[in-house]
Amino acid sequence: MQSKSKEEFVHSVFESIAPKYDIMNDILSFRRHKAWRRFTMKKMDVKPGTTAIDLCCGTCDWTISLAKASGTGAMIGLDFSQNMLDYGAMKIREGGMDKQITLIRGNAMQLPYEDNSFDYATIGFALRNVPDLVKVIQEMQRVVKPGGMVVSLELSKPTWQPFKGLYYFYFKYILPFLGKLIAKSYEQYKWLPESLIHFPDHKQLADIFRKTGLSQVQVYPLTGGIAALHIGIKSEQME
Repeated sequence: MQSKSKEEFVHSVFESIAPKYDIMNDILSFRRHKAWRRFTMKKMDVKPGTTAIDLCCGTCDWTISLAKASGTGAMIGLDFSQNMLDYGAMKIREGGMDKQITLIRGNAMQLPYEDNSFDYATIGFALRNVPDLVKVIQEMQRVVKPGGMVVSLELSKPTWQPFKGLYYFYFKYILPFLGKLIAKSYEQYKWLPESLIHFPDHKQLADIFRKTGLSQVQVYPLTGGIAALHIGIKSEQME
């Protein structure tokens, strides 16, 4: 799939599944995505007053968690799907956080921010969907301050059998039918396992983090490897 056509297709997927996105995340992760995010937040150890940009923020669960952890720091949620942002905006207003969180419709491969702007740059369950993941990681690194943290929480490839075989069966054959039943989106959820086939495993992605210049790279496979957390630090020497 050419990068532009992939970008257009992914956009159409997330525009259409926005109303059922949170429910389908429960199904996709065996209801583990909230626990994974809590683990990630613990590892990030967000300090009061720090700032962050959350790429491909979707319906803004992680953006809101970051804002709560920071307390006062400005948070940016960026996504290319207006429908996703609209659902996220409702959550933000309900939580009374609309003064702290700003939502932007934009491209993760071309962030509209200056170098060294944020303490954290995060991307959750979206790196496998972008046309050029290296470019996105480079952009995340560019906009964080020296010593800042680049964080990806993403579905990954299970690391042990027999769970590996069972998970791929579920992902390839059962999940699309659940998508059709719950989100009326068979084709969109049929595409999700295809997006994972070509995605690097957790060790390969860690190598990509290092090759882009990130240091102190930490990798945490989660729930038998069906997800993985990657954390890298922008070198103090990088300006």
